[in-house]
Amino acid sequence: MAFFGLFSKEKKETLDQGLAKTKESFFGKLARAVVGKSKVDDEVLDNLEEILIGADVGVHTTLRIIERIQERVAQDKFMSTNELNGILRNEIAALLEENKSADQTEFNIPSGAKPYVIMVVGVNGVGKTTTIAKLAYQLKSSGKSVVLGAADTFRAAAVDQIKIWSERVGVPLVEHGMGADPASVAFDAVQLGKSTNADVVIIDTAGRLHNKVNLMNELSKIKRVMQKVVPDAPHEILLVLDASTGQNAIEQCRQFTQATDVNALALTKLDGTAKGGVVIGISDEFKIPVKYIGLGEKMTDLQLFNKKEFVDSLFKD
Repeated sequence: MAFFGLFSKEKKETLDQGLAKTKESFFGKLARAVVGKSKVDDEVLDNLEEILIGADVGVHTTLRIIERIQERVAQDKFMSTNELNGILRNEIAALLEENKSADQTEFNIPSGAKPYVIMVVGVNGVGKTTTIAKLAYQLKSSGKSVVLGAADTFRAAAVDQIKIWSERVGVPLVEHGMGADPASVAFDAVQLGKSTNADVVIIDTAGRLHNKVNLMNELSKIKRVMQKVVPDAPHEILLVLDASTGQNAIEQCRQFTQATDVNALALTKLDGTAKGGVVIGISDEFKIPVKYIGLGEKMTDLQLFNKKEFVDSLFKD
């Protein structure tokens, strides 16, 4: 039974399909780990630990899950392997619930901030620019006016790519070309958003991790100049991560959270990986809301992350 029915049938099917590889890999291994076993013992728990780490749940989160199950085993004295799926489901749901982010049901922005400024960060290749395009599309489809800013001026391809997407989506773009001052681009984008009474301004930024100090300085400068136009900008710093990179995504999250005040996450390419467990690990370890998940190439394949629906889909028979 689903936790609740806020998702449309189409979204549920997309989520189910997107998590299929993770589910098949995880539960296939779990079934093999308990074959011939009637109760959960140390060997089963050792195998479960290995499976969770293999699904890129992460060592820190895996150990928390195993400890919780061990406590349940000790308390109940006997736990059959048939009960393990249900117990595991409950523990993962509980971990995600501890991250107190609200589950959104539609693409929207908080009231009171206009324009609502989103600064998007992430390394090259994670799907940052396409995520921006999909987010702009979803917000525009929900009736919001959107302005984009091409402040990833380190690569010519980044500016060209976001320009193509802005034309496809049909939203204005502020760009000064490769080599331009990123802060200047961000300033002009926010200025345009304010002068046109836009609802949302989304700023793309360069994500170079080879020198964290330079990254930190650049992002701080971008924030400072935007605040000359909108004093509390950016309202959201969205870190885009590629779920298929597993532990690399966790390390990137660690690096970016040390460099700037990330307060929202987007995990892309879940449909192409068996490492969907990284969603659980990142949410638990960093306590930053996973706000969006990417489940395919279509504009509508960027979904709002819903903790309960995620667990429901992962464990559905």
